[in-house]
Amino acid sequence: MGTSTSPADMAAKKEQIMSSVKNEIALANAQELMNVCHRMAHHTTCPNESCFSKCVTKPGSSLSGSEQTCLSRCLDRYMEAFNIVSRTYITRISRERVEGQ
Repeated sequence: MGTSTSPADMAAKKEQIMSSVKNEIALANAQELMNVCHRMAHHTTCPNESCFSKCVTKPGSSLSGSEQTCLSRCLDRYMEAFNIVSRTYITRISRERVEGQ
């Protein structure tokens, strides 16, 4: 006697596969984004270097409170911009994949 799979079991299995594929696509997109950022880093100044140059005008053995604050704010702004670009890039890639189907 053969085993039969119920429609509910098939739907659950399909959802599990779709979820797995979505996770793999998200991971691939994140990896590609990091690769793009890595390639860009060779052509531009890294944010930590830019922030350091801007915030630490007289390097010493330790950072002053104002230097620490400046570095923190500078890197926060960079991360905000990076997150906006990342979300925009992922949205665009997702839209292009949907349109390509």
